[in-house]
Amino acid sequence: MKRFQASSRPQKKLLINLLVLRGGGGHYATYNAIRSIIEQKKLPWELSVTFADTIGESSGEKNQVLDISKLLGTSSDKFYDQIQKNGLGWIHLLTIHVHKLLIKLKHNLDVSLLEKNWRQQQPDLIVSVVPFHNKALWESVQKAKLDTPVVTILTDFADCPPAYWIEPQTKNYLVCGTEKAVEQARDLGVDKQHIIKTSGLVIHPRFYQPIEVDRHIERQRLGLDPDCVTGLVLFGANGSKIMLDIAKRLEYFQQKIQLIFLCGRNQEVASFLRRYQSLQKRLVVTFTEDIPYYMHLADFFIGKPGNVSISEALVMKLPVIVERNFLTLPQERYAADWIQEKEVGITIPSFRHIQKAVENLIEPENFARYRTNVAAINNQAVFEIPDILNKILANRACLPILK
Repeated sequence: MKRFQASSRPQKKLLINLLVLRGGGGHYATYNAIRSIIEQKKLPWELSVTFADTIGESSGEKNQVLDISKLLGTSSDKFYDQIQKNGLGWIHLLTIHVHKLLIKLKHNLDVSLLEKNWRQQQPDLIVSVVPFHNKALWESVQKAKLDTPVVTILTDFADCPPAYWIEPQTKNYLVCGTEKAVEQARDLGVDKQHIIKTSGLVIHPRFYQPIEVDRHIERQRLGLDPDCVTGLVLFGANGSKIMLDIAKRLEYFQQKIQLIFLCGRNQEVASFLRRYQSLQKRLVVTFTEDIPYYMHLADFFIGKPGNVSISEALVMKLPVIVERNFLTLPQERYAADWIQEKEVGITIPSFRHIQKAVENLIEPENFARYRTNVAAINNQAVFEIPDILNKILANRACLPILK
């Protein structure tokens, strides 16, 4: 009798589209983290990307697209990078309202363009890691008449209403990294079954990989004192001129502390720090993908309250010092508040107070307390995401949950 065997044909991959921003390092870093963990787990998913800040640029409707770049004379992502590089974050406080208005004005066009995109791609799942666009995203999926779940993964510790991350009139799943974000979603009327809490924000899996080097030996190899308390100064991929002021103010400590400056693409700041004569040991590094390595060499972190960079520092067990004042970006303010709530570092009103903050932080009793509190933060969000997406896919398609 002829025996029948199950087909050996490979399982068709499910298509997951990620809505991403080119500007703002945290959004793109979250996308890279999600892609990396999916590839590591070898899940049968194919990933594609749609850039929210360039919707329509390659379409016939390009001339109709009302874009902030036409007002700024450059692309919005490059403009954002420039103001951060020059320590002019306050300008973003002005343009963010203009950006919100322009997105509102071109809402219908964005819905139409996204609808065409989904009809062409026919994705099985759409994941957004961007603010502002989630209402248009949901409406475009409904117009395309696809049975496609939409998931919004917040890359901030909390929402900045109105119409930033959480759009309660949609049926988007919301992945929230803090209790604050969960509470905001509930208060705005989001259905309970569409709110998903993770243990933190999504960061790249490489921050969890063991670094098999001796800190003392590596510090010495790089020209640092192997036994000196070491601070790491980081202001994103484009650095900031604020780093120069921090360097000058922390010369007060001379040999008591040493500093690692990660200047990113800011060659001007890096060159100045290398030329500047100081009794204090310092290491100046330009753009690098080896952030975990340098964090491994450090004892504490100094920077702006970027939601993703703060999360990276905490996973690497570094207490943090950040600035929070009326010029702090709205989406970063709660990160600074959260640091105080959890007592994992110090929030100061201005980097003019950095000397006193460092003195407070490295006082032995305080430093031990901050380090204990940091160690208690167990952010495993990036490893939770595949299971979350898999369950949403399974609910939609009645598929078996992948193990």
